[in-house]
Amino acid sequence: MLLVQQELLAALALALDGLSPGSSAKAAFESPKVAAHGDLAVTAAMQLAKPLKLNPRQVAESLRTALLASPAFQRWVDSVEIAGPGFLNLRLKPAAKQEVVREVLAAGDAFGHQAATGQRVLVEFVSANPTGPLHVGHGRQAALGDAICNLFETQGWSVHREFYYNDAGVQIGTLATSTQMRAKGLKPGDAGWPEAAYNGDYIQDIAQDFLAGKTVTSDDRSFTASGQVDDLDGMREFAVAYLRREQDLDLRAFDVRFDQYYLESSLYTSGRVDRAVQTLQEAGKTYEQDGALWLKSTDYGDDKDRVMRKSDGSYTYFVPDVAYHLTKWERGFHKVINIQGTDHHGTIARVRAGLQAASAHLQLGVPVGYPDYVLHTMVRVMRGGEEVKISKRAGSYVTLRDLIEWTSKDAVRFFLLSRKPDTEYVFDIDLALAQNNDNPVYYVQYAHARICSVLQREGLWVDGRVLSSELQAVDLAALDTAPAQTLMLQLARYPAMLSAAAQDFAPHDVTFYLRELAAAYHSYYDAERILVDDVTVKRARLALVAATAQVLHNGLAVLGVSAPQSM
Repeated sequence: MLLVQQELLAALALALDGLSPGSSAKAAFESPKVAAHGDLAVTAAMQLAKPLKLNPRQVAESLRTALLASPAFQRWVDSVEIAGPGFLNLRLKPAAKQEVVREVLAAGDAFGHQAATGQRVLVEFVSANPTGPLHVGHGRQAALGDAICNLFETQGWSVHREFYYNDAGVQIGTLATSTQMRAKGLKPGDAGWPEAAYNGDYIQDIAQDFLAGKTVTSDDRSFTASGQVDDLDGMREFAVAYLRREQDLDLRAFDVRFDQYYLESSLYTSGRVDRAVQTLQEAGKTYEQDGALWLKSTDYGDDKDRVMRKSDGSYTYFVPDVAYHLTKWERGFHKVINIQGTDHHGTIARVRAGLQAASAHLQLGVPVGYPDYVLHTMVRVMRGGEEVKISKRAGSYVTLRDLIEWTSKDAVRFFLLSRKPDTEYVFDIDLALAQNNDNPVYYVQYAHARICSVLQREGLWVDGRVLSSELQAVDLAALDTAPAQTLMLQLARYPAMLSAAAQDFAPHDVTFYLRELAAAYHSYYDAERILVDDVTVKRARLALVAATAQVLHNGLAVLGVSAPQSM
């Protein structure tokens, strides 16, 4: 059906150009708001009416006549109706809708994917400092970041996944002190236990392994403990490596990977922070006041100027962010997406202000809206109608690994992606464990498994894959019923849905689509027997459900969720 739409779009563009030379750019199809109005809608007549000084319905009538005369419309379109002030509603012939089945079976895992564009995008996400286990909010960020990466890959982008963290700040100092206190035999509640210390059981584990002289290795570092209780620097290095390894275990359990880990400390040791500050000074975008160095961020739309360097000589937290994003641009990533919590909202304007000031001075050409941000809210966890707040592992919050262990990786991913990032989300453990239609991930996965069982019965599912080659050439004429056509139209929506979801950084759209596709399949299954005696009809229906299984599999893969063969 994609090729069908391309043919029809070309015919529409030609017809529009005939009515008004140069108007072919207005060629576009929309989905009617009411399904009964048709399969595709055209609004171009209303757009042309004013420049042509004609009534929109007159333009619509002329356009309709031109379209019906085109070979593509004669081949694929059953009727073109004028509605309302000048809409054109198109009803496709069954053969047009059936084409999507062949397209899906031919493309397989690549259905919905666009050709490589040569464009690069860097997505920064999770970026948790190594001070404790990853919490559920980090989990939401991991799911969002990974799904957005997958979406951009479907659109032909080369995607770079980056994890940025501070390995040398105040929090890391607190981590080292907390570990040392545990190593000396103190615990939370004891006299002398620091008020700002970290209280989770994991601190005791770090201390014990340090005293034992163990070696810990994470994805980006390795360190061997000295075992000396007074070795605070060594304890800091060991604790960072230990918790980075714990984070890696969390992320592996979640099937999330990164191409690069970028250290905030490297921005200082390499001199990048100092160079960024110097650049802003040379650009005339800073001033001294009350012993501090300020950025004229109001010149770039911020509500007030911001302190860059405090009176004690230390930099505020947005300054290394400016330096970091200058490195992203210099590395050739001219499209950057940052996935962060809503608590970072206040930093956006000042980071962009610093980038614009530096860019203008260095003539880098950084666009005004660089980088893009996706902000997400935190997650509440419920079980048995009550909120779960405490984790023994972390001491004060529910960890990502807790949630995976209590439910499953698939449930956590699907649930955390099922709402817009900036909306509050309540994770219901009981719902995630339910094996019924109220559980959205179960509902979608069951549709896939249900199809697999049918295909297995017919010998069309081997080694975890459908034998699509045996179904591509079947006669699809029997797929002319309303339930079949509804299902095929849903399949045809998939590529455009992916493109829109990528453009809007909206993986939740994929979850909505999969639930709608699963509903269309379940309705089809209930309406029509697949394994009928008529071989021609049976093969056509098997081809349709096999294509449905493929699209369910592809969509779940974008979310990082498995497509089980049985349930």
